[in-house]
Amino acid sequence: MRGGTTTIKLDAVQKSPENQSSWRSVRLVAPLFKRHFWRLLGGFLALMLVDLLQLFIPRVVKTAVDGLQAGAVAGMDLLRYGGYIVGIALVIGGFRYVWRQLIFGFSRILEIDLRNRMVSHVLGLDKRFFQRTTTGEVMALATNDLSSVQLASGMGLVAFVDAVFMGLAAIGFMLYIHPVLTVIAVAPMPVLAIVTRLLSSRLHHRFKKVQEQFSILTEFARSTFSSIRLVKAYNQEDHQARRFGEMGEEYVRNNLKLAFVYGTLFPISGFIGNASMLLVLFFGGKLTIEGAITAGDFVAFISYLFLMTWPMMAMGWVADLFQRGVTSLARIEWLLREEPVLRDRPGAVPAPLSRGSFRLRGLTFAYPGHSEPRLKGIDLDIREGTFLGIVGRTGAGKSTLCNILARLSPVPDETYLFDGLDVNGVTIHSVRGAIAYVPQDLVLFSDTIASNIALGRPDASAGEIEKVARAAAIHDEIVAMPEGYQTRIGEKGVKLSGGQRQRIAIARALLLQRPVIILDDALSAVDMETEHEIIRSIASYLAGRTCIVVSHRVAPLADAEEIVVMDGGRIVDRGSHDDLIGRNAFYATIYRHQTSGRTTVLENERQ
Repeated sequence: MRGGTTTIKLDAVQKSPENQSSWRSVRLVAPLFKRHFWRLLGGFLALMLVDLLQLFIPRVVKTAVDGLQAGAVAGMDLLRYGGYIVGIALVIGGFRYVWRQLIFGFSRILEIDLRNRMVSHVLGLDKRFFQRTTTGEVMALATNDLSSVQLASGMGLVAFVDAVFMGLAAIGFMLYIHPVLTVIAVAPMPVLAIVTRLLSSRLHHRFKKVQEQFSILTEFARSTFSSIRLVKAYNQEDHQARRFGEMGEEYVRNNLKLAFVYGTLFPISGFIGNASMLLVLFFGGKLTIEGAITAGDFVAFISYLFLMTWPMMAMGWVADLFQRGVTSLARIEWLLREEPVLRDRPGAVPAPLSRGSFRLRGLTFAYPGHSEPRLKGIDLDIREGTFLGIVGRTGAGKSTLCNILARLSPVPDETYLFDGLDVNGVTIHSVRGAIAYVPQDLVLFSDTIASNIALGRPDASAGEIEKVARAAAIHDEIVAMPEGYQTRIGEKGVKLSGGQRQRIAIARALLLQRPVIILDDALSAVDMETEHEIIRSIASYLAGRTCIVVSHRVAPLADAEEIVVMDGGRIVDRGSHDDLIGRNAFYATIYRHQTSGRTTVLENERQ
């Protein structure tokens, strides 16, 4: 890639589960099945042993019935047969516990593995992904979809193996009793296979619609609750509740459509099972009357048919579980296939970036989907330990420049050097690890004030936390709160004012003690005097470190060693405060406008 004025343009290619076969998504979890092969094998062997033992109970009943019919069974014999059944039941209970631990335990292991992979992967994605994917959709994938995958890999597999083994084994025992009657009993089963095949595609489509609507519901609830103060300020409680109700009704309608398909499949399975029972009662009864089979054989045959009826009915349920599981797995695979635009180049190495010097050469940058560059031919040298101010109109490119310096956006080779090294040749972690960045859209977590300040250094002492809070001019307000630094601040710091949130974010950045700190209009919510005071305090606290401050107010930047003026994505002027006052009309105008009121107040106070 060429340096100079090369423009970064990123074309977002939206991947979707619609672009791939759902069943191919099983490859996502195939390695986990291989890793736990022996666990699953043991579980399925225990399951089949349980099924096999259940098949022996009708043989015990047959022997008892035939003995009673022949008058060859006494009371103690019946007690002995009962003991056999109780003993078999106890063994069945023991092996059932084993397979539940092994197979259901595996499904939970799979769930944990997928959830961890999803969270780790999402944490590595960049702004492009979050601009086109809602938080609610990601939450739905990590909850509802993951639950469907877990159910399919646990109960779904159990029901499938149980149905197939139990069905085949029951048919084997029934063939032993009477082959022709067995053929009559299983004659309706092909109808079930055909119906299941026809309804599977509808199950996939309708379940996908249900999951998508659940994502919409989740995102709407999240955004409403996180913006509750705005909702109340605009008296939109009823409107939001009504919209949520409409979305809920749509979710119910989609579920009803899914339930119609599922509700069709299950009764058909039951009907076919009952039809088999009716055929056996009619033809088997005739065979018993004619003496072709004994009464014990007839009772045992009906017992085996009952055991086989569950597999016949379960196949519809299993088909539904598997279809839900693979649909959700395809959605999860779509998430895991997302790739960040900005990632380490092959051969990038970690580097100890400790000086804090920057050099930009001919940097031009455009956001994805925008033909007009946001930055145009930026040339900028920032020496280590420099206090640099950046000013400009809204949309001048100040935040974009900060994002690039903080290594949040890709740049062409040789256009951005950090400590003399091309940032594309070192790891992203190395660059970000040398910068403490406070963006405009700062975030606080629903935790204590101390935990929010110590986000980057969880092991920081109370003294260190208090020191940076004092530097950010927030300590006195914190200790005035009921629980001081242990005060919980609510979702996004809802209990705090805008200025308090900004100063806590600054304290968080100061605690990192990194060679560079970037404040992107991070004091817009405090008055100019407080901003000036904080910047002076930061300047002394960060002696020897590089400090870059973006501000719409120029007076607090008067102490900066250099101030850069941006307009239209370009650097149009630079110099000291006094230099810019004398020669830059834009800078001088906004300085006079912002300080005129303050000057008048001071003159009135003197009078």
